[in-house]
Amino acid sequence: MKPFQGFPARMEFTPLPNVFFSRLLPEITDMAELKTTLHVVAALYRKKGYPRFVSFGELLGDVSLAESLKGAGESPEEALRGALEMAVARGTLVGLALEREGNSEYIYFLNDEPGRQAAAKIEGGELKLSGLKSVKRPGVAAEELPDIFTLYEQNIGMLTPMIAEELRDAEKNYPEDWIKDAIREAALHNKRSIKYIAKILETWSVEGRTDGTYQRDSKKAGPDKYFKGKYGHMVRR
Repeated sequence: MKPFQGFPARMEFTPLPNVFFSRLLPEITDMAELKTTLHVVAALYRKKGYPRFVSFGELLGDVSLAESLKGAGESPEEALRGALEMAVARGTLVGLALEREGNSEYIYFLNDEPGRQAAAKIEGGELKLSGLKSVKRPGVAAEELPDIFTLYEQNIGMLTPMIAEELRDAEKNYPEDWIKDAIREAALHNKRSIKYIAKILETWSVEGRTDGTYQRDSKKAGPDKYFKGKYGHMVRR
């Protein structure tokens, strides 16, 4: 690795709120989430006009960010999507699913007062964005939304069509209370990923489960217990 040559005499600065250092930084343990959060803040700072938001496509097109997210067996797109879901679940960002020419497009605001107000106005149809229109959140209608979908959004992150489909598949293979408990356990260990939830369910199906504990290795409570065994390679640390 080529060593950093140091900061130049004259350069631009991107401000960060003090609460980022006092509240968020100690809690963010996932490197992809941290890198993505910092890039989003920098991108929003460079934006002009109202409202200030950054799209998934813009972030994916950021060469510096994409390069930094390579590795861990995932493509930059997968890593970025997972990192944004974690940032939204944590409350750092506000994410909206919109539509452009029949295709879904996700945009993100900083979770501050202007960002929350803009997102609410867009969802309510009060604020229009050029080329974009507000749509209902991916998945089934809210009044028909199964509990596991609501639980996922509340504890893990944004419910994308792909994640909704994986949850529907899980419903076919596992009891609903297993899925709910797996979502809660993933959130408890701050492993906010549909892959980690799937790994928990697969482990329970292999090792057995009684009243929320395992028949084997039930005393091991750490999150690393799901990285072992046949399906461990499927889960991102």
